[in-house]
Amino acid sequence: MTSSPEKSPSSSSRLVSLDVYRGLIMVTLAFNGFGLARTASLHLAENPESWFWSFVRYQTSHVDWLGCSYWDLIQPSFMFMVGMSMAYSYVRRKREDQSHQRMLGHAISRSLILIFLGIFLTSNGPLTRWWMTNVLTQMGLGYTFLFLLWGRSFKIQSIVAGAVLVSTWLIYVLYPGSGLELNKGASEVNVSADWAQDHLQGVDASWHKNANAGHALDTWFLNLMPERAPFSGDDSTQVRNPFTFNPGGYQTLNFLPSLATMIFGLICGELLRSKKTDSQKLNLLLIGGFGGLILGWFLGVIGICPIVKRIWTPSWTLYSTGWCCLILATLYWVVDIKQKQKWTFPFVVVGMNSIAIYVMGMLLRPWVASRLEIHLGEGVFLLGGASYQPLFQATLVGLCLWTLCWWMYRQKIFIRI
Repeated sequence: MTSSPEKSPSSSSRLVSLDVYRGLIMVTLAFNGFGLARTASLHLAENPESWFWSFVRYQTSHVDWLGCSYWDLIQPSFMFMVGMSMAYSYVRRKREDQSHQRMLGHAISRSLILIFLGIFLTSNGPLTRWWMTNVLTQMGLGYTFLFLLWGRSFKIQSIVAGAVLVSTWLIYVLYPGSGLELNKGASEVNVSADWAQDHLQGVDASWHKNANAGHALDTWFLNLMPERAPFSGDDSTQVRNPFTFNPGGYQTLNFLPSLATMIFGLICGELLRSKKTDSQKLNLLLIGGFGGLILGWFLGVIGICPIVKRIWTPSWTLYSTGWCCLILATLYWVVDIKQKQKWTFPFVVVGMNSIAIYVMGMLLRPWVASRLEIHLGEGVFLLGGASYQPLFQATLVGLCLWTLCWWMYRQKIFIRI
């Protein structure tokens, strides 16, 4: 049972701003960014000089390598909120007299469920894809380690987070086989010379796409998995479908620095649970936010570590955590301190069933779109013209998924792992 979103923090242990933050991120995903990236691309095809549509496309797409957009902040927000949620959920379990051993067992089982659910959702072809870069899988890989830090002091949590980031940096910079020849690229790992010239100039070889320590680990680790090519006769004709590269440059090793993101979320959750005043909590969130932005940016500028989300560099961890803290601080001030909560309902509905709408978005979006065309006509997404078709489709499909969450909310059905 969960509390009503209209209750204040003083009357409920539930942090409404966390539900709203989670809902904001899930609405962005469930509505597929409202189709703005594709809509912007269609407009830019007609008007390449449009600063407005260029800005929209940048913010609703992943950057190619260096930098950060709003869309890039979705996964770190997930990881950050996992840590925050742990600060609350295991306190409740402790109050229910659950033993530490039982809670550890729950953390381990949740880790395994998240890992295999992520693999299941990304295996949308004829075979099991054992890639472990999905946000759920990344959460699962670090979740048990995060639990082992729950209830520890701020000093211990901070030291571990720092050690994780330094260790990640050392793994990359000390790996001897890093780097590409920018003027040649490397077609065998999906990096063209033109792309390398555009995106890797000035980037230390340790952080080149598909030519770094994380990629080397995956070419070994993922080829241990029992992935095979589609069945084409008797068993003797089946051959392994080897892993050679991740098209986006994402790596399994990302779970290590993203664990630091979850630890920072845990620290912030413990802060908001503390007996400090609202103004003290808000000020510390703002200090952490701006501090993370400045430190992450500085490490990138001086060349120690570039800000690259796709391989979750330590500087990216600090920079993105800074944004997470600032978003949380804003919502905490508006929703929990000022009690401006009427507008939050659409986000709370989704935020309290984040796993459900994530799975629906991954599995049902194309099916829902086809049903809408069957029942409302093939032109239902062309109401604003062809250039706005992606926006109308993403929005209408997202509204259908939101409605399912609203029904679940009304029925008090909340999917938990």
